[in-house]
Amino acid sequence: MDAEQLAQRLTQPNGPYAGLTVVDSTKSTNADLDRARPPDRTVLIARQQTAGEGRRARSWSSPPGGLYVSIYYAPGVPAHRWPWLTLLAGVALVNVARSTGVDAVLKWPNDLLLGPNRKKGAGVLATTSEKGVVLGIGLNVQPVQAELAPGGLAPTSLAEEGANELDLTELATRLLLELDKWEAPWRAADGDPFASGLHEEYRGLCETLGQEVRVELINGSFEGIARYLETDGTLVVRDVDGHDRSVPAGDVVHLRTAT
Repeated sequence: MDAEQLAQRLTQPNGPYAGLTVVDSTKSTNADLDRARPPDRTVLIARQQTAGEGRRARSWSSPPGGLYVSIYYAPGVPAHRWPWLTLLAGVALVNVARSTGVDAVLKWPNDLLLGPNRKKGAGVLATTSEKGVVLGIGLNVQPVQAELAPGGLAPTSLAEEGANELDLTELATRLLLELDKWEAPWRAADGDPFASGLHEEYRGLCETLGQEVRVELINGSFEGIARYLETDGTLVVRDVDGHDRSVPAGDVVHLRTAT
């Protein structure tokens, strides 16, 4: 990965980011940025993470050959709209994967599903403070060996799905520019996902909507049809009794497409 080239292409005054650093190895890029509280739109990339973390405190395998990126945002939008940053990350990941020729869709909220078998190719995690959000993304580029992801998803990578681009410098550039493509108008719209066009883009990429799903919560599970997203990104599922239930967090398992 060419750190100098990335900085030239992506940091101010030529690019949208305040700063960009590449390190060989760290425990967690999210934890590093969270401690530092750097300027808005600061990027940290690691060639390897030794203690990466996924949703609900799960570990995330981060061996060399993947793309591990964290960005600190102080977007100045209402905090209740910050969760859209993780959905925005999912949108960016799908578009980057598709740019390499790989079939890609989203499973709510931000699971990147690759290839015809819909295996998981990336993880997204956000940590928040009073002033901002650290958005962390781990994208599997080279072949991986890992345990099943949440929802029983087998892991995969761009390489395993036949991507026509595997250069980490190029993929990091595409990802960070795609993030800016959606974060900038979202921020300009005061975090409104409808006015910024983010909601429409997300809907078009999310395979969960319209699916029969099982929602696995900490205290149980239920099944139903995933119907729509609320304004804060919460998923609404109509259960078997015909009641609409809001799902702000939880593992969603796709069962079959609703008819």
